[in-house]
Amino acid sequence: MALNFVWIGFFVIAFTIALIKLIFFGDTQIFTNVVNGMFESSKTGAEISLGLIGIMSFWMGIMKIGEKAGMITLFAKGVNPFFSKLFPGVPKNHPANGSIIMNFSANMLGLDNAATPVGLKAMQELQELNPDKETATNAQIMFLVLNTAGITLIPTSVIALRMANGAANPADIFIPSLIATFISFTTGMIAVSIFQKINLFKLPILLFLGGFLGLMAIMYFSFAGLPAQQIQTFTGLIGGLLIFSIVMLFIGFGALKKINVYDAFIDGAKDGFTTSVMIIPFLIAILVAISAFRTTGCMDYLVNGIGAAVAYFGFDTAFVPALPVGIMKTLSGGGARGLMVDVMKTYGVDSFQGRLASIIQGSSETTFYVLAVYFGSVGIKNSKHALVCGLIADFVGLIAAIFVAYLFFGK
Repeated sequence: MALNFVWIGFFVIAFTIALIKLIFFGDTQIFTNVVNGMFESSKTGAEISLGLIGIMSFWMGIMKIGEKAGMITLFAKGVNPFFSKLFPGVPKNHPANGSIIMNFSANMLGLDNAATPVGLKAMQELQELNPDKETATNAQIMFLVLNTAGITLIPTSVIALRMANGAANPADIFIPSLIATFISFTTGMIAVSIFQKINLFKLPILLFLGGFLGLMAIMYFSFAGLPAQQIQTFTGLIGGLLIFSIVMLFIGFGALKKINVYDAFIDGAKDGFTTSVMIIPFLIAILVAISAFRTTGCMDYLVNGIGAAVAYFGFDTAFVPALPVGIMKTLSGGGARGLMVDVMKTYGVDSFQGRLASIIQGSSETTFYVLAVYFGSVGIKNSKHALVCGLIADFVGLIAAIFVAYLFFGK
């Protein structure tokens, strides 16, 4: 229901602004531009979905092997002490637990191509426990919000873009991004827990949060002072080794269990193809609305309004030029990436604004995209409090990124 109101709101606001531009400013091209943008976004939505077919089919095939071989169940047993507290509606050792932890692991390493199909598999497994197939369960909402606020240990793509734009130390945003994304993740967890009345002051959860803080410290001391190229090489090695090891582990374990791994892969790949096609209308719907909102200039008005309010109260406005990256990231990952590069080129890659834009890009997620794709893949229409909690995590993560940028880089 919340997504329905937001979707309508995008169009109503965009149409109103376009009408004002036509009547009062004589902009005769505004409606043509909006319509062209919507058509282009429709094409983009279909291309994104069709582009997922290959990777979706591959990963769903691998996951099917793991499921039949019992590997997913083993993963579920390992994470049960933690997940049983956050996902009380999911039975002990349910396969969804294993898929969720694999999705989180891929997100942490910045392996988007691996994270998406595994995440969709987890959502489908959670849907099997859903008594009302069109309304999201508490477990599905918790998973989606933690996914949108997901922790990214190393923002590899952001470091690469900073290097390409000539940054003196492309990896200097590594620690600030890690701090901001951890705050966003924790905020999302707390927000959902409040709605669902989950007690977070339990040993497994506290151990997880403490363990992650320890992991951040280890990574800081491991990577501190290393050149950006070495960090990228090292993280690329970890990611590639992890993914290929999982593939070989599932295939090898399946062979030991004497299952027909080839047939299992084909069965899973068919599911991946079906899922890729299923999300097309949901993805097109959200991208078209975002395009109308952006093309009419609503995004610029929003950012300029925030800047004026900040200046009115006498606060520093150096962060304002980077705000579009944070706002756009909630709507479109590709759009946010383009805005980040634009900020780098306009203000300088090593400027405060350039670094802040990089921190925001490396520590936030595309909430509307994930909501449309993940819930759309299983036919969820009533998202309940998922959108609200996701946006809360995004907002706090954006504020955290700004504060961290001032802490590390000043004005």
